[in-house]
Formats: sequence, structure tokens, C-alpha cells
Amino acid sequence: MSQSSASQSIPLGDPDHAIDLALFGALGDLAMRKLFPALYHLDREGLMPESTRIMGLARQEHDVAEFRELVNLALQKRLKKDEQDAESLKRFLNRLDYRQLDFTKVDGFEAIRQWREGSSQPMVVYLSVAARIYGDICRNLQASNSVSENSRIIVEKPIGYDLQSSIEINDAIGDVFPESRIYRIDHYLGKETVQNLIALRFANPLFGTQWNQNNISHVEITVAEKVGIEGRWGYFDEAGQLRDMVQNHLLQLLCLIAMDPPSNLDADAIRDEKVKVLKALKPFVGEALGRDVVRGQYIAGNTDGKSVPGYLEEEDANTQSQTETFVAMKTEVANWRWAGVPFYLRTGKRMPEKLSQIVIHFRQQPHYIFDPDQRGIASNKLIIRLQPEEGIALQVLTKDSGLDKGMRLRPGPLHLDFNSAFPKSRIPDAYERLLLEVMKGQQYLFVRRDEIEHSWRWCDQLIDGWKKRETPPRRYPAGSWGPVASIAMITQDGRSWYEDY
Repeated sequence: MSQSSASQSIPLGDPDHAIDLALFGALGDLAMRKLFPALYHLDREGLMPESTRIMGLARQEHDVAEFRELVNLALQKRLKKDEQDAESLKRFLNRLDYRQLDFTKVDGFEAIRQWREGSSQPMVVYLSVAARIYGDICRNLQASNSVSENSRIIVEKPIGYDLQSSIEINDAIGDVFPESRIYRIDHYLGKETVQNLIALRFANPLFGTQWNQNNISHVEITVAEKVGIEGRWGYFDEAGQLRDMVQNHLLQLLCLIAMDPPSNLDADAIRDEKVKVLKALKPFVGEALGRDVVRGQYIAGNTDGKSVPGYLEEEDANTQSQTETFVAMKTEVANWRWAGVPFYLRTGKRMPEKLSQIVIHFRQQPHYIFDPDQRGIASNKLIIRLQPEEGIALQVLTKDSGLDKGMRLRPGPLHLDFNSAFPKSRIPDAYERLLLEVMKGQQYLFVRRDEIEHSWRWCDQLIDGWKKRETPPRRYPAGSWGPVASIAMITQDGRSWYEDY
């Protein structure tokens, strides 16, 4: 069967999930790189109802045909050859409409209301724009009578620069949309492995009974980026790695690792447990601020054998900037489940690899009977990999084979690699899952307002501590795993970062 005839035979999605999607920032990098490919895949897989429509909104002047061609070029650039077929592309592109719009002025928003006339489908507003204009767009939508009681809104992180700005932005959104119809995206929550983490923890007694301070010695969470600033200097220098990555991605992963079992899989049941973790995070005060947190900033180095500039040498750089491009820290969740268990977090730019990984280190047996020189390897590890390839591995210890080995131990993985385990299944991109859940009106993969505010509250006290200490970030060469101090931080506890990449 050809790709074209296969696509024609796929029934389109549940009509009850049909929406009108108004995408603000439709010509931006996120839309072209992630959102349109995700929407295309939903359509191609038969998950997008036939009547679903998509309107792109941006400041640039284009007619509908030009806009469709720009999206078509973006899709051809980013889709694999076997993911493209003429019938699916044609059907998807025919869903697209376009309007030029100044988002900060109510003039022109009438076009959205007119586009919606006669439609009973919920409108989903997607703000793929800077958070500082979220309020303007929401107010203009309301003033132009473009929203109704069943309209939903999707907003991208970061929401704010600190707790106060986050409150102001959320207030502006909340004046138009109730919390039950606000979808705050953290795309890590849409990854297949993150979903499997919930199943792994709460569906398997093997792990559920071991998931506490009696059996786990420590936890590592690493989110490493190989790239540098990539033309985002203006945004990044105001934000820094703590605001850009820790406040959302890393803390969300920590919550999923550390939260207690929810009473069910309802959105608020899960998010209630995550909030409890954020409330229990120990703040960094006194000596802990210098001992348990490392800030870094990359200098010139090498990536893939090529010389790359330092942060202060990037285009348009402020050569006096003290903004961090790397953060490592040791924190603790102060509750009964996790008392005394350190959580080591690190994230940075210009690292040797693109890597997002969680490593759960289980405690050693209380009585050890094997070779003393192997005691250091005598523990199990659960490795949860989010990127570049998603998978889960449990490192176990077995006897090394051979007549001359004696009772020597050998570590080896029980490995679930999603690409290998499901070779005929394409692993959906996180945005596909998230957009599908919005179409269904389900919120459990999205971040609630109080989660955002508690995470900002915790990060703000750390940022304030840095300002008071006036300690510049430590330098590290591009292409390395960060400042030497980040290694010393974990080594002083008799541990090391897991590096079997």
C-alpha cells in the first residue's frame, strides 16, 4: 500500500476533540521547528479531527498561499522522507489560514472573531511569543470578543523573570482565562520517558516499595546542552541558566522523581503531589550557598574538534556579563520519604554532549561478601534517559564469566531502548502529545500556577544569595563538563557524576 493511499484510509480524530487553533508567533522558530511538525504528525496519524482549523498570526505581511508555502518548506526540511506523503501534506496545509497582526494593539483582533463566526468548536490560543506580551494578547482577545467560555490558552515557559513578574503575567492571563483552561507547557513533561517514569514508579511494586531514603542513596539529574547561545544573547543574558533551565525543566523532573503516589491520574492529583515536593525543597542559606551550588560561565574551547568562542566573545556580548551558563547544585527534599537523600542537579551550555538523564543510585547491601576492591561498584542504578535517545536501563551486578574470574562482579544493564524495543513505532515528539492533550481538554501534563510560583520562590532566594555574595561565575572551557568545582562538590560526598554515556 502506498503512503498516499495509507493516509487516505486513516480515519480522522474524534470530532469531539475538534478545535480552532489560533497560533500567535506562527513564523517564529518554535512554531516552524516544533509546532507545525507536531501538528502535521497528529494529522497524518489520524488524530486531528476533520473540522480542526489552524490560523497563523504574526507581524509579517503574507497572504495565505505564501504562509502555507513557508510552512511546507519548514516541514520538508524537518520531516524524514518516509514521514512525508503528498496527501497528508495537502490535507494539513489546507487547514492553515493566516493573518498579519500587531499583538499589542486591539486593532486587527477583529479578524480572529470573524474567523471564528459560525464555529462551535473550542478556540485554543497558543502564545508562542515573549511572555511580556501575554497580557496584551489576552486583553485584546477579550476586548475584541474573540474568546468564549470554552476557549483555552497554551503558554510557553519561562513565565516571568522572578516570582513577582510571574504573578503579574499569570494575573493578566487569569483575568481572561480560568485556571482550568490554562495550559502551561514544559515540553519535557510530554516526553515518552517521562510518561514511563510515572508507570515505572507507580505500576511496578519492584520500584514502588524501594522508592525512599531507606533504599536510595542519592539522585542525579543532568540536562546538558551542546550548543551555546545561538543568537539568543539578548534573552539569555537577562535570564541565565538557572531561570532558563532549573526553574522549569529540572525542577519538574525532580518533582516527578520525588513526589508521593497521587490518589489517581487526574491532573490536580498529580500536581498536588508535585507542589508538596516544591514546598519541601531546602533553601540555600549560609555556608550552603557556597558549598552546595556552583555557577559557571563557558570560555573558548573545542566542540567536535572545532574551536568555539567563549560566552563573552559571542556576537553582541556584554564583555562584563556575570550571567551563568552552567549551574550544579546539591539539594534535598525535606520530608519523611527523602530525608538525608541528596539530589544533585546540573545543567549547562557548551557541554560535550546533548544529554538529559536521571540516575537513581540505590544503596549497597548492608553486608558485603565479595572482593573488597569491587565494593565501589556494588550498587544498582536506574538510568532514565530523556535525550538524545529515550530509554530506561537498570544496572545490575552479575558474576563475571570465565573459569579464572572467581566470584568477580560485573555490572551490566537490563536495558529498554525505545527505538530498539519498538522498531516499527515512531517515538512521538513531546509537542505532539501535549497538543493532543490540549485538544482533549486534559491538563495532567501541564504546569499549574502554584507550581510555577513555588519554583520561582525557591529560585529567587538562590538568585538573591548570589547577588549578596557578588561571586563571579567560575570559568569552564567549552566542550567540558563544567567547572572543576562541580566535580569537587559531589566528590566531597564520596560520589561522582555518572558518566557512562
